[in-house]
Amino acid sequence: MRQSLLQRRGLVYFLGVIGPGLVVMLADTDAGSVITAAQSGAIWGYKLLLLQIILIPILYVIQELTVRLGLVTGKGHGELIREHFGRGWAWLSVTTLVVASMGALITEFAGIGGVGLLFGVPLWLSVGMAVIFLSIVAWTGSYRSVERVAILVGGFELAFVVVAIWARPQPSEILAGLVQIPWKNPDYLYLAAANVGAVIMPWMIFYQQSAIVDKRLTIHNLHAARWDTAWGALITQVIMGAVLIATAATLGQTHPGLPLDTVQQITHALTPFLGKTVGAVFFGLGMVGAGMVAAIVVSLATAWGLGEVSGYRHSLEHHPLEAPWFYAIYTIGIVLGGLLVISGVNLVALSIAVQL
Repeated sequence: MRQSLLQRRGLVYFLGVIGPGLVVMLADTDAGSVITAAQSGAIWGYKLLLLQIILIPILYVIQELTVRLGLVTGKGHGELIREHFGRGWAWLSVTTLVVASMGALITEFAGIGGVGLLFGVPLWLSVGMAVIFLSIVAWTGSYRSVERVAILVGGFELAFVVVAIWARPQPSEILAGLVQIPWKNPDYLYLAAANVGAVIMPWMIFYQQSAIVDKRLTIHNLHAARWDTAWGALITQVIMGAVLIATAATLGQTHPGLPLDTVQQITHALTPFLGKTVGAVFFGLGMVGAGMVAAIVVSLATAWGLGEVSGYRHSLEHHPLEAPWFYAIYTIGIVLGGLLVISGVNLVALSIAVQL
């Protein structure tokens, strides 16, 4: 009885700590990353799958470092750079964060808009609804409520695993692809670099460290925070691998080397193998989940980072009237990202370029 009670308490404690790592990793598999993985499978089959596995420990090490920084100092990444290296380096760092975040936001909304077009919803309507939803989530909640929404929405990404299983990949072909690496092919190296960029992103460092601070975790939470990060790193790469396997097992077999230009084209290309319902609905759910959770994380990382460097109040625990600049920056980012997508962009080419 006592052991069972202790186990339950341990589970409750762990569930109370996890979140920052899981959310940032779900956001890591954003719309741009999904498109990059799909393009990789369609053109190179399983030959980029080994890279997804190799990136798991690398991703964990990078994010675990920012976890320790946040837990020990109780300060965000931008604030620490400002204190130790000066305002110049802090502003340089946060400027690159803003640029990377805007590029990411464009791909998130482009992915969401592409799914909307797939079901006959106008681009302006699907993107506009996403912008309104994301604004409401931040303006009316606390950190923990935003975290719960992000995990719930990001959970839809597991639909990609269903799609991969439904594609019925051949284990022998997967194993062969793991060892057939065309290192000297520049086109292969271009997509390999894009895949690394799809997994290792600057806004992830800023977000997780600031989220740990906003959640008020301390060094006593290190063990659970590490597991939170480790499970997140594994899950995000399983999702990336699932997308790659799904396209490699279908398009990679029938139309090897076929490039994909839109979300609709990716989905339509999968439907002959998966069926119209599974191909469209499951891929659409995964893409919307990926785009929405990433948009939350990227926008918050930007608002937190700018606040840490400039000094304005930057916490979801503050009411919008108490931290107007924080909420304004968050909202401006998602509105600008939505407007740029509505203006018309080549989704796949832009997404891969952003990851690169």
